[in-house]
Amino acid sequence: MELALAQETVARWQFGITTVYHFLFVPLTISLAFLVAGLQTAWVRTGKDKYFKSTRFWGKLFLINVAMGVATGIVQEFQFGMNWSDYSRFVGDVFGAPLAMEALLAFFFESTFIGLWIFGWDKLPRKIHLACIWLVAIGTFLSAYFILAANSWMQHPVGYEINKVTGRAELNDIAAVLFQKTTLVVVFHTLTAAFLTGGAFMIGIAAYQLRRAGQAAKPDTPGRIAAMRTSLRLGLVTVVIAGLGTAVSGDALAKVMYEQQPMKMAAAEALWETEESAPFSLFAYGDVEEGRNTVEVEIPGVLSYLAKGDFTSEVPGISTVEALERAKYGDLADDYKPSIPTAYWSFRWMIGFGMASFTIGLAGLWLTRRKRWLAADRRRGEDEVPLLMLTPNRQLGPTLNTWAWQLAVLTMGFPLVANSFGWIFTEMGRQPWTVYGLMTTADAVSPSVSVAEQITSLSVFTALYAVLAVVEVRLLVKYAKAGPVDELPPPEVPSLRGPAAGEDTDRPMTFAY
Repeated sequence: MELALAQETVARWQFGITTVYHFLFVPLTISLAFLVAGLQTAWVRTGKDKYFKSTRFWGKLFLINVAMGVATGIVQEFQFGMNWSDYSRFVGDVFGAPLAMEALLAFFFESTFIGLWIFGWDKLPRKIHLACIWLVAIGTFLSAYFILAANSWMQHPVGYEINKVTGRAELNDIAAVLFQKTTLVVVFHTLTAAFLTGGAFMIGIAAYQLRRAGQAAKPDTPGRIAAMRTSLRLGLVTVVIAGLGTAVSGDALAKVMYEQQPMKMAAAEALWETEESAPFSLFAYGDVEEGRNTVEVEIPGVLSYLAKGDFTSEVPGISTVEALERAKYGDLADDYKPSIPTAYWSFRWMIGFGMASFTIGLAGLWLTRRKRWLAADRRRGEDEVPLLMLTPNRQLGPTLNTWAWQLAVLTMGFPLVANSFGWIFTEMGRQPWTVYGLMTTADAVSPSVSVAEQITSLSVFTALYAVLAVVEVRLLVKYAKAGPVDELPPPEVPSLRGPAAGEDTDRPMTFAY
């Protein structure tokens, strides 16, 4: 019994570390793909240099992130066969279907067109080259969709039947897996959170570049400044819209969670007993063993609204739900409660850090509004200087306190923290289930993998990921500090019919990354 518990614990730690680490890159990949595509669309339509420089700059950071995300994501799929073989054996026919669709359709779709985009700057007509980055963005969305559909099936299994001979779950309705309510709401919430992450990333780096340019002894070029001011505004708008979307989708997800996993909702609030007009607690401290809270700061009725859309509805508590699950599933699990402190605090950190970025986005839009920038430019005698363009020997705009610029830089990390706590809550709050109602985590672990082997692989993966983290951070810092490059746009390629007569067909691809 103790050996099985140790196997389960180490396997969960390994998958938790690799999953949280990998998901640092996923939301940035999704959002930056669309943001870069939008910037390139603006350049193709208007021909303005600021959009070209912005596209090239954020494109480099996007590619660094993609490479690291692919490298870290491959490890996860190997773990299904290494540490979780009983799980893979039981649900492989169902769980493997959306993962196969992701690999064979979305990933190859994405990787093919990202290659054309990287090397096609001076080889492809502009509109075809632009289409490549949009197809990459669509590929990232599809990839996320299929993976989230697989995870949503673990949260709420549908579209399957149990083979009475083998005892395995077998797929009988792929549409139910791909389009169930859980999948749709989770995808909506994940995408809005991804754009919150990408917008905050853009705000932080653009704010750093603008502040550094304003303090530099040597004036920066107007083109680089214009690109960063454009990026700052785009990031602020993205964060505000995505923040609102995250709140709306989070509310929808909470109602689905209450309907399908009432224990997770109760654990998120440390609500021990069933209550009408159940409160949302801002802070709680209690004794998990005794099943009570001793100190609480709460807002009445909010939990009931999150669960049912009604401030007076009854919400079942942890004790009630545990009794119901024990009556339904018997002794399939020793304890039907997740880690209450983990669920409670991860839920709050997820909301808190996410909404912090949204608040900073609102403040940033106000501080950098058009009238404020233009008024500041005119006070410096720049009446003819249009928005987002400044002469190099002037300050960058309205005077902002140092703390405001620093807070803008810090906001880069807030959604990343929120995303990590969101997944910790999602997976820890489902315990003791691997597949809700069908398989417990204890039954999913590979019986033939020893604890020593698990610890060895955990140590190797953790060390490898630490090295990759250093590489990732150094590359991002290097190119983020360098800022947009002063370069001319590539020449227009008239068609795909090949080089004109006398043209050098072996010229280097000067616009390849």
